[in-house]
Amino acid sequence: MEILLAKSAGFCFGVKRATQMAFEATTEYEQICSLGPIIHSPQVVRKLAEKGVTVVDQVDAIREGAVIIRSHGVAADELRAIQERGLTVVDATCPFVKKAQEYAARLRAEGYEVVIVGETEHPEVQGIVSYAAGGKVHVVADALEAASLPRMKRVGIVAQTTQSFENLQQVADICLAKCQELHVFNTICDATTVRQNEARDIARQVDVMLVIGGFNSANTTRLAQICREIQPATHHLETADEVQSSWFNGVERIGITAGASTPRWLIDDIVNRVAELTHPGEK
Repeated sequence: MEILLAKSAGFCFGVKRATQMAFEATTEYEQICSLGPIIHSPQVVRKLAEKGVTVVDQVDAIREGAVIIRSHGVAADELRAIQERGLTVVDATCPFVKKAQEYAARLRAEGYEVVIVGETEHPEVQGIVSYAAGGKVHVVADALEAASLPRMKRVGIVAQTTQSFENLQQVADICLAKCQELHVFNTICDATTVRQNEARDIARQVDVMLVIGGFNSANTTRLAQICREIQPATHHLETADEVQSSWFNGVERIGITAGASTPRWLIDDIVNRVAELTHPGEK
């Protein structure tokens, strides 16, 4: 039985940077919290909690100390409120997310109606929306939702960094037919595209596919969806305890990938667990 592990499985640049900043901050500040979970990995959030990092949902709940800005970023008014309180800011916003925020603000300032391709409830998208505030802003998940947009004169598009290029392109095509001028910023992170392409390639070669990462992680959920479209025997899981031996009955090849917010130690735990179940007695 063979295990195929995606080369780029696990932390992307932005997440690695954010977690490193967060753990380093625990050695510099006695009182420290993060506004929302630093990344969408419950296991990493728990490890930070052990180091004294509490997760808060509202700026009003923060009285003193340092505040870590999560990798997904925060809304513009939240950042202003933190600064106005005189709190120390550890800005771990992913640079790619920050660029999407900047483009949204630029499009708004130049008079475009802003269309954001992404998930309305996702914190990254909510943050990007805040930077386009003051103008007309629309959030669409896909081409179906884009089809319901009204006709507009000038449209500017940015995307949640973990969207697929195909989804962005489909939305852009629909918007082009609804406006006189279209300005598109491709704000999808390269790491997302690489992981999705690798996942597709591996899913075509295997009998079962494992996708590792937080159930609250948008990019991991998207990887699982992509794999499931190709290989129905796809399982999204967070930890090694969730691996079931029945998944591997009659299986010759197992594919494994992981979302951009999945730490390497979780991947190793699951790879080792799969090896134990499929090669019992071997060391």
